[in-house]
Amino acid sequence: MLWRRKASSGAVSAATPPAKPKVDGAAVDKAFEALKTYDFGASRAALMPIDDAVVACLGDTRSRRELEKRLAAALKADVSPLAKEYVCRKLCLIGSAESAPALAELLADPKLSHWARSALEHTPGSKTARALRRSLPNLRGLEKIGVINALGMRRDADSASALASLLEDPDTRIAGAAVAALGNIGTSAAAKALLKFQPKAPDAIRSVLADACLSCAERLAAAGKKTVAAAIYKALAGSPQPEHVRAAATRGLSLAVGKR
Repeated sequence: MLWRRKASSGAVSAATPPAKPKVDGAAVDKAFEALKTYDFGASRAALMPIDDAVVACLGDTRSRRELEKRLAAALKADVSPLAKEYVCRKLCLIGSAESAPALAELLADPKLSHWARSALEHTPGSKTARALRRSLPNLRGLEKIGVINALGMRRDADSASALASLLEDPDTRIAGAAVAALGNIGTSAAAKALLKFQPKAPDAIRSVLADACLSCAERLAAAGKKTVAAAIYKALAGSPQPEHVRAAATRGLSLAVGKR
């Protein structure tokens, strides 16, 4: 005999979404006051109302915009780096193009660049990508590499030209990051830049360049641009490369031109 377990009348359906925390406006105001003096050693609990407000505003455009505006203003205020890090973390969850300018101002700050960049990287929209792209001339070292990586992760096609201009940077870390980002973007413009750079690439980044070219070709082939993909594969197969790179290029070329 088959037995069936009777569902409890108090059971909660698996499809029922968890209740959003209720927002106490006065508590949120108090938390923003606490943010002004928040630093190492201060209680994190004082900021919890802001955490609750972030969760509560998801799906509520008006509330989200109001909270985002307050958070972006906090980035411009005279608060500690730790407080600004906290704000960047919240904007990573609810940020939009409206907070991009305030975040972009932190990209050159070694203490805050990572957090500001993370928020911008995860915020969709062309304005956000443009804020990242426009920051490049003002950045150096690791901060610049981080933004290059972010543009590559976003696969921002409009950044291909700006990244191509960095391929011959004397800092091979920056040049290598630009190479990898172009490979990830994987457009025809990115392919053109990589192919042009290939004959003069320094030895230090040749392996990165080979990987980027293969990645770019794969993306182009998947997008139906097999002629451009084939040109990349031909360039790799016909140049001095490690055996595994030439093998991958030869196989890719066969698939791109329809040979089996």
